Amino acid sequence: RFYRGAWNQIKVGNSNMDTLVALGSTTAFSYSAWALFSGAGGHLYFMEASAIITLISLGHWLEARVSTKATGTLKALLNLAPKTARKLISSNGESGESDVPISSLARGDRVALRPGDIVPVDGVVLEGESAIDESMLTGESIPVEKKAGADVLAGTALVNGRLVMRVTVTGQETALAHVIAAVQRAQSSRADIQRIGDQVSAVFVPIVVVIAIVAGLAWGLAPAWAGHVHDVLSPIFWHISAPAGTAAGFIIAAAVLIIACPCAMGLATPAAIMAGANAAARRGILIRDGVALEKAGKIMAVVFDKTGTITEGRPAVAQTWQNPDFAGGDARPLAAALARHSTHPISAAIAGISNQDVALRDWEEIGGAGLSATASGAGLPSCIVRLGSLRWLKDNEADVGPGGAFIEEWRGQGATVIGLTSGKNLLALFAVRDAVKRNAAGVVRQLQAEGRKVYLVTGDHPQTAASIARQAGIAEDHVFAEVRPEQKAEFVGKLQQRGERVAFVGDGINDAPALTRADLGVAVSRASDIAREAADVILLKSDIEAVPEALSLARTTLKIIKQNLFWAFFYNALGVPLAALGFVSPIFSAAAMGASDLIVIGNAMRLLRWRSPAPTGN
Repeated sequence: RFYRGAWNQIKVGNSNMDTLVALGSTTAFSYSAWALFSGAGGHLYFMEASAIITLISLGHWLEARVSTKATGTLKALLNLAPKTARKLISSNGESGESDVPISSLARGDRVALRPGDIVPVDGVVLEGESAIDESMLTGESIPVEKKAGADVLAGTALVNGRLVMRVTVTGQETALAHVIAAVQRAQSSRADIQRIGDQVSAVFVPIVVVIAIVAGLAWGLAPAWAGHVHDVLSPIFWHISAPAGTAAGFIIAAAVLIIACPCAMGLATPAAIMAGANAAARRGILIRDGVALEKAGKIMAVVFDKTGTITEGRPAVAQTWQNPDFAGGDARPLAAALARHSTHPISAAIAGISNQDVALRDWEEIGGAGLSATASGAGLPSCIVRLGSLRWLKDNEADVGPGGAFIEEWRGQGATVIGLTSGKNLLALFAVRDAVKRNAAGVVRQLQAEGRKVYLVTGDHPQTAASIARQAGIAEDHVFAEVRPEQKAEFVGKLQQRGERVAFVGDGINDAPALTRADLGVAVSRASDIAREAADVILLKSDIEAVPEALSLARTTLKIIKQNLFWAFFYNALGVPLAALGFVSPIFSAAAMGASDLIVIGNAMRLLRWRSPAPTGN
């Protein structure tokens, strides 16, 4: 194996650890063969030559056993999806079940699930109720209740009850497939810090070969001088008999070649990244690659978007005010009809206040501001109606003064006030509230305790934003309100210009530019496809407790990488001179090299036992 690897490297003009092992064992064996057949006498090193290969192979076997633990999460994910599914079929007016390969399932197929079953593909529940264990995907240990209309994900398990689901996503587009791809990508990626090890490794082997030749010549041609240096240094290190005679030069050269360990430098970073990515995946945290993991470990400031991140993302209309001068009756149907044309969470809340249809045409949505359309009927002449932020309505010359008291009251309670206008006339106001997540304050305190600054950015009015920030424990001077979607990225840029390394946490399409601009983009589980594509880190569970967890794990991973690189450099800086001075035998060199690899791997594997710092409270 070592000779084949060395030959393959030589053919492409490179060298690596295999080159050193092959040269070292060949040196010991060649000298012994020469001494045997020439009758030169002295100690023969055939046993040492074979022991070198044996010990290094044993070290690699142990290394592989330890490394296997780091890929445990990936293997578990690969084994999550079942091979078959219980498909519901209809024939001659009768319904039945048929076990089919999951590869044959198509969108729209119906699948029956029983207690203990693993969901084969992503889908939506049609019938039944069940608790589903999603821990392998999201890290959430408590089963999640599912009923008609709820989404279910491939790889999750039914704890109880029975379900009938409709297939919505199959193959490589399922959430499970994306998780597996993300873990594989992270494990095979390279971090910027790895360049240090790569640069040293590129010149390491040639330097070691030169040192081995020089040391061998010194011990072979000037044994008295080399022995004197050895004796002078013995009190500093340890007393050991240096090799003597003709064999000395060969044995010293072999020891130098074998003790050198470029693989420790090569393993220092990828071993830690592999373990860190797996530890993160176990907790429902997907890290795009090694570069993202490295960046996450250096974050100094965290910027939270409000809706769906600091808040629950389920806004509801808490109160409605209607202008008494509006002669058209109830304004809610008009507002609901306008809101149905948008997918924004606030629009969804307003769309649910009425089912009555109102004719609209020339509909238009202005990102981060509101919606407009031409309406006729509903007690109005043909005119432009608008539903959106009060700032936008005032920019369009609407007078919101009649609702001033309502606006002040609800903004003070942290509600977002949305206005409905016809031309310049205010028709109605809607106070929309979105509860702050119960653990938001604890998350903010934990981030601050770790030395990170926390900011809140939102398109809401400053009064509303300040109320939300107080509940979350964010300092008033770290709150930035009335920020349009395109301005979020600009805000991130301003922090970066001040020397901050910034993470942006968001969940919407409007967040994509900010996620891309930030040093680290973090998308929560309900993030849109665009936001996910822009993100470096994806949180599979919407609980933002995963934010400090991800950053803390990344910081620990970066610390492990630096420890590994230090050890690799220290080991070689100490081991190679000791071998050249005759303090280390070839057999001990082989054992030391294997141990060096194991130390690097073992240190990286500590990440698999990593525990998140205790939260500071809710």
